[in-house]
Amino acid sequence: MSNQNYLDKVYCGQVAQHYGLETAIDKSAVNTDLYLSITGLESDQCADQHHHGGAERALHQYPLEHYAFWRKKYGSDHKWQAPGMGENLSCTGMTEDTVCLGDRYQWGEAIIEVSQPRSPCFKLNKRWDIEDFSVDMQALRRCGWLYRVIQPGVVSVKQPLVLVGREPNAMTIREVCEVFFGDPLNKDGLLTLKQQCKLSASWMDKVVQRLEKNEVENWNFRLLGRA
Repeated sequence: MSNQNYLDKVYCGQVAQHYGLETAIDKSAVNTDLYLSITGLESDQCADQHHHGGAERALHQYPLEHYAFWRKKYGSDHKWQAPGMGENLSCTGMTEDTVCLGDRYQWGEAIIEVSQPRSPCFKLNKRWDIEDFSVDMQALRRCGWLYRVIQPGVVSVKQPLVLVGREPNAMTIREVCEVFFGDPLNKDGLLTLKQQCKLSASWMDKVVQRLEKNEVENWNFRLLGRA
């Protein structure tokens, strides 16, 4: 991955009724300057503020190259293109294998920092009309990632993401997913995650609870929309 990553598109969306849901997953490209606050881009909304959005999940980035993978897996009946995962940022050259937890980027006037992988949810199943799509996304670690905003400011699709800091013990997003989703009660893995000081508070709480209780939180509602 280059230290300077040019975006393909920046997307924002409004809450509306789509796919039988109240959601802002359908987003449109924005080519003008935007103000990025602590909680996200101006004109970008979030329907479920308990599970999405907020200071630790202010921006979502999804690798543009993943759409070719999904097209090959599920066929071309669907329009596999950004921003089909509800992402705000889209580019090639940044993936779960090259982006690390805690990576800090200068973007225009703003500074953003990778806070966690994206947790796939049942709304993606509705969006793509594919049962268990969220389960596949999680199992294949093609989740994308989220950012917190360290310094608000004016940003634009014309301005690159410039890597300005990386933690000395940083795990890649894929490595985080391998532990958190793939081997969720592996004590050594959980202890490694616990040392990741840049991991979002909500994920860190789950890491601590797993270590204390030796049990995994129920994923059914998040992934399938049912208990």
